[in-house]
Amino acid sequence: MSFTVAIDGPAAAGKGTISKGIAAHFGFAHLDTGLLYRAVGRRTLDGTAPIEAAQVLTAEELEQGDLRTAEIAQAASKVAVIPEVRAALVDFQRAFARRAGGAVLDGRDIGTVICPEAEVKLFVTASAEVRAERRYLELSAKGADVTRDQVLADVRERDARDAERATAPMKPAEDAVLLDTSDLNADAALAQALALVERKRPATF
Repeated sequence: MSFTVAIDGPAAAGKGTISKGIAAHFGFAHLDTGLLYRAVGRRTLDGTAPIEAAQVLTAEELEQGDLRTAEIAQAASKVAVIPEVRAALVDFQRAFARRAGGAVLDGRDIGTVICPEAEVKLFVTASAEVRAERRYLELSAKGADVTRDQVLADVRERDARDAERATAPMKPAEDAVLLDTSDLNADAALAQALALVERKRPATF
């Protein structure tokens, strides 16, 4: 029996933390779909054409330790606007979503395109300023040479690119629950998400 939790939203809104927390709490499998695009983006930085990179992507590439860099994040956002890249990765995501035992997927178009029939849909967001500060602190802790203004500009640029792309733009599904984490810490945001999933979860899970 399958049960899918689809979580969408912009960068640094907290959807990754929430997704992992839901998966751990209920024992569901978890897929950060952004890693698919980051892995494709990483390949393009090595000179591979984006569509080819998506077509030959392996699950092992999602385990690479350098996929969280700012450079790869920007490369991922650029390849994600290419319809053929998105099409090449759809089947992988849908198969994961309907696996037995429950699955949580987070990304930009899970509730709208990948899993429109998901039992739970969340759109996790926060103000650009709050998200930029979170990302700045994360990158600084890793030793990255970035400024707050630079990170905020990157966040806004990525938001615009994700929301304005012609194929699968980032937007809440019509039946998604909006969770704004601007004024919530990680524990409070996760608690709200867990309560929502609990209400929707069948007794058999």
